Amino acid sequence: MSNEDAPKVRISNLYKVFGKTPAGVMDKVRTGMSKTDLLEQTGHVLALNDISLDIPARRIQVIMGLSGSGKSTLIRHINRLIEPTAGEIWIDGENVLEMNEAQLRDLRRFKTSMVFQKFGLLPHRTVALNVAYGLEIQGVDEAEAEKRAAHWIDRVGLSGFEQHYPGQLSGGMQQRVGLARALATDAEILLMDEAFSALDPLIRTDMQSILLDLQEELHKTIIFITHDLDEALRLGENIAILRDGAVIQTGTAQDIVMKPADDYIRDFVRDINRGRVITMRSIMTPGASAASATIPAATSLEEALPLLNAIDGHAATAVDKAGNPLGSIDLSTAIDAMRVAE
Repeated sequence: MSNEDAPKVRISNLYKVFGKTPAGVMDKVRTGMSKTDLLEQTGHVLALNDISLDIPARRIQVIMGLSGSGKSTLIRHINRLIEPTAGEIWIDGENVLEMNEAQLRDLRRFKTSMVFQKFGLLPHRTVALNVAYGLEIQGVDEAEAEKRAAHWIDRVGLSGFEQHYPGQLSGGMQQRVGLARALATDAEILLMDEAFSALDPLIRTDMQSILLDLQEELHKTIIFITHDLDEALRLGENIAILRDGAVIQTGTAQDIVMKPADDYIRDFVRDINRGRVITMRSIMTPGASAASATIPAATSLEEALPLLNAIDGHAATAVDKAGNPLGSIDLSTAIDAMRVAE
């Protein structure tokens, strides 16, 4: 595997057990004792259960699950804010679990940056000083820190608020400060733990748009935790769904919606607007097509249905960004894809 193909973050056979003697119950966990039985019989809590996940560089990896699924526990293992009971975590081929204190500090200062649900801003510092905080920790000189902080404040749309304090800002504005602070350090990996969950729906959608726009330019490795499937499907280039500390399914938004792994995920996606998630690429018939009408393969069903209807039952050719044909698609196939399988 080339360096370009290697995952940015590799999580292998990761376990986390909370309790007095976690290592002492690992044999029970590995032989399949359930989370409920482990708690009842030993008083230990199985938080993560044999998680293996390859996270590609420069993409948005969403980790989704309901409360208690282990998603926030998992993200805190990546920069070793929580120590695992067993397993391995690698970043750029380096074993995080073998890092000494100095190496861990460098990992947290330079390579990773966190954005929290509760914003995590320092109330006695202005917006400008909050955004510059990580740069101060890195040892960046004051003039450069001010310059970089001003740049990112502008990028998240907060110019003019540099001297305001967090208590003077709305929740959405505070979260923009948190995002600017994370981006200012130029960390390669952004760890975002329910970053938008505390926001009102419209502000949340706005923050998702800001993140997607920034990612289009910056191409960070973003690990985004959420309990909201709509948010996961909108943001995630790759999605991992957790339940009771275990990974139930991984894949693209298309995979999750069109090929749910079990009834649990099937129930999750039942009420999703499939027209906004499924694209022509997912349902086209691959190969050469003689159809004259063309539709970009990235077009959603919702956008494509009127176009397909307009060509009066004829097939269209799905094309890539360069206009190269990838396959064919017709109206009946698109309509069938809108139906939820029972």
